[in-house]
Amino acid sequence: MTESSLEEKIEILTYSEVEEVSGFVGNFKVKIRKKARHVDMSKCTGCGECIQKCPTKVPSEFDMGLGKRKAIYTPFLSAVPNVPVIDTEHCIYFTKGKCKLCEKVCPTNAIDFEMQDEIVEQEYGAIVVATGFNLWDYSAYGEYGAGKYANVISGLHFERLTDTSGPTQGHVIRPSDGKPAKDVVFIQCVGSRDESKGYPYCSRICCMYTAKHALLLKDHVPDAQAYVFYIDVRSGGKNYEEFVKRVQRDYGAIYIRGRVSKVVEQGDKLLVYGVDTLSGQPVKVEADLVVLASAIEPQPDAKKMAQMLSMPCDQYGFFTEAHPKLRPVESVTSGVFLAGACQSPRDIPDTVSASAGAASGVIGILSKDELITEAKIAEVFEDLCTGCFNCIDVCPFGAIERAEYQGKPVARVVASICHGCGNFASACRTKSIQIRGFTDDQIYAQIEAAVEELEEELRLEDSTA
Repeated sequence: MTESSLEEKIEILTYSEVEEVSGFVGNFKVKIRKKARHVDMSKCTGCGECIQKCPTKVPSEFDMGLGKRKAIYTPFLSAVPNVPVIDTEHCIYFTKGKCKLCEKVCPTNAIDFEMQDEIVEQEYGAIVVATGFNLWDYSAYGEYGAGKYANVISGLHFERLTDTSGPTQGHVIRPSDGKPAKDVVFIQCVGSRDESKGYPYCSRICCMYTAKHALLLKDHVPDAQAYVFYIDVRSGGKNYEEFVKRVQRDYGAIYIRGRVSKVVEQGDKLLVYGVDTLSGQPVKVEADLVVLASAIEPQPDAKKMAQMLSMPCDQYGFFTEAHPKLRPVESVTSGVFLAGACQSPRDIPDTVSASAGAASGVIGILSKDELITEAKIAEVFEDLCTGCFNCIDVCPFGAIERAEYQGKPVARVVASICHGCGNFASACRTKSIQIRGFTDDQIYAQIEAAVEELEEELRLEDSTA
């Protein structure tokens, strides 16, 4: 991100949201809401004086609530750009009309409490959708103590605990009392492959990041013990299986094949009850910390984005590609590409590959002076069109627009958007819009040509008999 921010041809708009997308490939018009951060980016030097002096502390979203942040803050240390934002929901000035301490200590007068949201409209030739994923709410597993016991956390919580720049400086502790966690139980497939409570699909990355967490636990706490309850280990990838075996062999992680039935808090310990399906024996483990591998799900506003870009979603809310094999990073909307876990659960190598493919697709569009459209698209016979515009209502891609022909309103097809789906056939009463090359006369001509050819062959056979 830092390297990208220094590139003069790359503009990074942070703390912004896409409000509206119109146009078509090569000519997208995008309205973007730049939210008021109440800090002038042109004046701020990123000194951090305002953050240090701010008296308000609230749970940090980046640290999953394990640490605190100020009411004026940057999300994390290496955030780009290094310019803070004021959280108006917790800032004392916005809630009580007092304080303004950050404004007083700012050496460049960058604080602006009167700043308002700004709507900007820009044009783009292509769009890459990379909205990422969301973690499923594991509180549905009440039998695991999720949302009830402080020492039952998600994999992302554990990731922040093991980060040396995280809220505990890399110390693996119990959130309830801050004591070191020695015995840690990892539970796989929490919300994944579970149609009764979560999703039927596999989230793909859980087996590998759980193995990584077991390794990090041993690195940070040498006398710790990791227990992993799993259904089956899905480590498909180059050297993935070898990595899991190394965690078991060299780092002593104990893998137990079976589901956990319940987690009960007893004193300062968590009792994890399960069964080892390989031996057929019940298992009970005393743990200091229980880590749940939560399922991956789409972003909650993914369907809203799909509607903006006229893209379909699958039954779970992930964006659907044009073709899973032939066009894996393209959407059905020309000029819109997909990258990363917005399309399906993906690990880092697959995400990088998809991103490279999407970037190549964008280059293929922007490097040309003219674009080649599909031959099988709709066209309007403007002499016959009555301007009822029923076709506009039924077109799923927004490929038909209003125009004027010899002083009368008519429909017109935008060739670069049309996919030749033929939906208009049910709405056009005058048959003034047809798929190019598939008019009734053209189809009849094809049939007649085939019949004439067959008749000619029969005549030749009769003459030689």
